[in-house]
Amino acid sequence: MITLRCRGFLAMEIRIEIVLLMALERNSYMEENHRQGQPPGNYHLEDMVMKTAAQYFGTELLQYLGIQQQVHYIAPTELVQLEARQMYQDFNYELEDRSWLHLEFESDPIRLADLKRFREYEAATSRKYQVSVITYVVCTADAKKIRSEFTEGLNTYRIKVIRLKDADADQIFAALQKKVSASEMLKKEDLLPMLLSPLMGGTMRSKDRIKQALGILNESVMKVEEEELKKMQAVLYALADKLLDEMELQDIKEVIAMTRLGQMLMEDGMEKGMEKGIDLAKKIFRLHEQGETAETIAKQCNTSEENVRKILEK
Repeated sequence: MITLRCRGFLAMEIRIEIVLLMALERNSYMEENHRQGQPPGNYHLEDMVMKTAAQYFGTELLQYLGIQQQVHYIAPTELVQLEARQMYQDFNYELEDRSWLHLEFESDPIRLADLKRFREYEAATSRKYQVSVITYVVCTADAKKIRSEFTEGLNTYRIKVIRLKDADADQIFAALQKKVSASEMLKKEDLLPMLLSPLMGGTMRSKDRIKQALGILNESVMKVEEEELKKMQAVLYALADKLLDEMELQDIKEVIAMTRLGQMLMEDGMEKGMEKGIDLAKKIFRLHEQGETAETIAKQCNTSEENVRKILEK
């Protein structure tokens, strides 16, 4: 949930659920954890942020990660085995050479169990769709050494690991500020690294990265659609909610309130608040006409007697 306290509206809270277009992925992830005996708390928001980037900025994301082939289309990620066990992958892309690229996101160090799971994904996908599959894993863990292969029997299985911590967020912001100063138009491929910057290395604090990124998204040199811009702002807020403490997050909320996403949330919250107020007033007048006392009306409407009297006096 996001709570925005809007200046100029005393005692008004806008509480709006931000789904970030990841609710289905989160449910699938949590269901799989439950089947594997893992606790619900094992869900990582960083993974969902990366999945959103993969879904809406797929071509730009792969290019940024150093994968040069062009995406042909987003391929299926849900596999049903003969034993009716469903396996949920993060993302599959069919490439221009008709091979498949399997993309996974891990916020924890990669374990042997993870590698075996990826191997199973590859084998099932290759067999079902008759394609060759290569697995890339984008890892945001702080671990300096990340496991990328294991040998079992005669076979060695390996994946390609991409560490975001190796990237320097300071350089990304320096390059973006240079373009903004020169009034160059910023495209999706320019902005994607910035969205991932809170998960990268560098000297800037996470709060400063998110705050500066939100500021850049408000610049007039943006060559992105309105809906894409809101998705980017939502991704940054999600990372802020995950990475920052309460005081830092409050500072970011004030910045968010000035963005297009914040304005949309405020308008939506005000509209919903007005609808609730109208419904409450109708119920109060109806009970009053039935002869109920202010005390009874307040209890039935879950409000104060003072509020009931104010509404009836209007």
